[in-house]
Amino acid sequence: MSLSGRVALVTGASQGIGRACALKLAQAGAAVALAARNQQKLEEVAQRITDSDGKAAVFPVDIANEDQIKSAFKAALGQFGKIDVLVNNAGITHDQLVMRMKRADWDSVINTNLTSAYLCIQQVVSSMLKQRWGRIINITSIFGQMGQAGQANYASSKAGLIGLTMAIAREVGSRNITCNAVAPGFIETAMTATLSEELRQSALKNIPLGRLGTPEDVANSVAFLASEEAAYVTGHVLSVNGGMLMG
Repeated sequence: MSLSGRVALVTGASQGIGRACALKLAQAGAAVALAARNQQKLEEVAQRITDSDGKAAVFPVDIANEDQIKSAFKAALGQFGKIDVLVNNAGITHDQLVMRMKRADWDSVINTNLTSAYLCIQQVVSSMLKQRWGRIINITSIFGQMGQAGQANYASSKAGLIGLTMAIAREVGSRNITCNAVAPGFIETAMTATLSEELRQSALKNIPLGRLGTPEDVANSVAFLASEEAAYVTGHVLSVNGGMLMG
């Protein structure tokens, strides 16, 4: 699954799933534009890629800020000349029961997880249409498929990403551009590190493979969807959840 000659931009690339995706895409031969808020962590990821003879550049951005998104993508396009692969990974949580959830927490999660993906797609779709090749990959969640108590905002944002994925797939498919989603289950990241041991054990009981996933499990799926081998896959939600949700 060679991505030699391709340019990928990954949001939320400073840690967790985004970091793993960036490293995997670079390993496959893509030049990688790294986007996130934490410049120091981005520099560390870039260094690891360049140490392995890959190409990477850092573009600090608050993905909830439209002006920063436009500036970062303009800079990335200016440096690399194109963006062939977009991975919309950046996301946050602000958990609370819906009866107590503040409007600000609803808005911030929807804006960061869903609206930012729409804005990022807008920045790359014109160039993808012109070159008649592109891969758009949205990182959704198992909770966008099955819901989760205390996460009405997060589940809604991730379900919205699935709808966005299918709509974009229909809009751009005739130009050899695919749009797919990857739906991770419980993955070992900073976001799940705060789970209580009781909740962790409860989750494991519902996972047929008997373990939490790794960021690399998700990155492998992203690399496949970015490749030529996935040229006839679009509008699809690829579940990476160890069997926790089937069907």
